[in-house]
Amino acid sequence: MHKLSSPRISANLLVFAVSLLLASAANINFWSAFIHAVGGVSLAHLPLLAGSFAIVLLLFHALLTPFSFRFVAKPALIAFLLIASASAWFINEYGILIDRTMIQNVVETDLREAGELLNWRLAAFVALTAGLPSLLVARVQVRFPTGARGLAQRVGIAAGALAAAVILLVLLFKTLAPAVREHRELRYLLTPTNVVQALNGYLRQRWSKPTPLTPIGRDAVKGSRWAGQARRTVTVIVVGETARAANFSLDGYARPTNPLLAREPGLINFTRVRSCGTATAVSVPCVFSALAREHYDDSSAGNQEGLLDVLAHAGLRVLWRDNNSGCKGVCARVEFADLSAPAPGKPHCSSDECHDEVLLDGLPELIRRPGKDLVVVLHQKGSHGPEYAKRYPAGFGRFGPVCETSEFERCTRASIVNAYDNTILYTDTFLARTIDMLREAARDSDLDTSLLYFSDHGESLGEGNLYLHGAPYLFAPDEQTHVPMMLWMSDGFSQRFRIDRACLQARRDQTLSHDNVFHSVLGMLNIETAVLNPRLDLFHACVRN
Repeated sequence: MHKLSSPRISANLLVFAVSLLLASAANINFWSAFIHAVGGVSLAHLPLLAGSFAIVLLLFHALLTPFSFRFVAKPALIAFLLIASASAWFINEYGILIDRTMIQNVVETDLREAGELLNWRLAAFVALTAGLPSLLVARVQVRFPTGARGLAQRVGIAAGALAAAVILLVLLFKTLAPAVREHRELRYLLTPTNVVQALNGYLRQRWSKPTPLTPIGRDAVKGSRWAGQARRTVTVIVVGETARAANFSLDGYARPTNPLLAREPGLINFTRVRSCGTATAVSVPCVFSALAREHYDDSSAGNQEGLLDVLAHAGLRVLWRDNNSGCKGVCARVEFADLSAPAPGKPHCSSDECHDEVLLDGLPELIRRPGKDLVVVLHQKGSHGPEYAKRYPAGFGRFGPVCETSEFERCTRASIVNAYDNTILYTDTFLARTIDMLREAARDSDLDTSLLYFSDHGESLGEGNLYLHGAPYLFAPDEQTHVPMMLWMSDGFSQRFRIDRACLQARRDQTLSHDNVFHSVLGMLNIETAVLNPRLDLFHACVRN
């Protein structure tokens, strides 16, 4: 009896087979979006659709052929299959687009947050769509061309495939170009090239030659409105997480998600604020930098001092308290306290994570402690998905039923929104408690207090079948970029800095953005420095002489 042997095929045929699988089954989401972009399936569109598929197949074949060497081919092809499968899962499950920012967001997310995205359905999908083909790739016996002839053959195949793709592209360009130009998001759906391009962009940025830190605001001093004041000031800046304005009742949402803040006397809510990015890794560094969104890039911001540095230059004590995945470099030169790690018996914490009220533990005593004028940044866990139901304690499940899993396919859209709305309800309580603490400190101590809240970015909750956040800004929906922002000041604070509250209230519906935050904080605290831009300072026109 002869022992059965594995099939034996040429390396070129193996590469072609994997290219075909990647171009077809791994990119169902891409082809669905592409068909929609060109106007649907019809007899007239068949040449365009067939030609476009051939272009993708030929490009994949040309790109994978250089990997068709012994000891390289199988690991490389299996890696591409696994990457494509996992990418297809997240694109299909959450409607995301994969670009450099998304890779940065993944890399800089802590393990607890990342774990929420991993589940048995993802494992089953990858096992079925990539595991089985990978097993076949691993078992097949491959004939590899050798020597100079083999190298020439590979070069010829790659060049021929690339040339054929270019010819087809030229022939179809007149019809294809408008669709691609109008739907630039398609490049972020084509996998695994989307992951390779995004990872390349992220690594090039991450490994770029470091440059010396650029100081800014070293001339910062307290202005004239500080003169003769004996009372200390405490300003709390709350950085929200994944809170979108569309679900704040203060901004017109039908559900009462802000019952406490709605009754807060003196609260000024700004209704038309745009974020700098659609992910924490971009928005947090951007909002604290002097660079406007138009000029922002991670490298420039990372090599330049920011708002917290300027405040420290002016003589204020600055402290960052974190219940998220860090400050993304913003707090590198100021005091930092990580309160996010759960521990047995720790207040406001479950076995998995801590809720945002942990940020207030010990804060009343801290702000009353004699010393310098103080700025405290509280970085929330907020409404971070996909497991929104973990973001709030028992007792805040006012809206139900709720989705209690990261597997959105198992939940109705209504239950996902319910869980998200409960996170906003909890943020409402968290902010109201913080304001109460500051009001009490102003009443009982020699303190003038204020609070500024804004979210880093928004969130998609199924609109257009899109979930979560991190979409490229150019294509990001309003839900991911329209964020809440609000301000509260004690009477002593507004009087001390001669801030006209009625003037600020009149500006509540003005179009604003994260670009205003850097300059407005300096303006609110009367910090004089050459880097302050009065045109971006909300308070500049609202200070009484």
